[in-house]
Amino acid sequence: MDTSAVLDIGLQGLFVAAKLSAPILLTALVVGFAVSLVQSMTQIQEVTLSFVPKAIAVAVALLICGHWMITEMVGFTHDLFDKLPALLGGG
Repeated sequence: MDTSAVLDIGLQGLFVAAKLSAPILLTALVVGFAVSLVQSMTQIQEVTLSFVPKAIAVAVALLICGHWMITEMVGFTHDLFDKLPALLGGG
């Protein structure tokens, strides 16, 4: 296995990780920003007020995107297993 193959697998792994985490992180970011905006307008500084909506929104995002995320991860794993003989020098 040469250096370019290792770098290619690492780059693909990072890309898949970024693609899979994006819906969850963006959901938490948007909901957190909205809640903090409401908190600053109403001057209510309660910690649970920012945590509970984010937790619910992330759970909903996982329900919506979960099937796609699993499909992407299984596809990536299948591609790695398909490349394994060529990477080990067997053909």
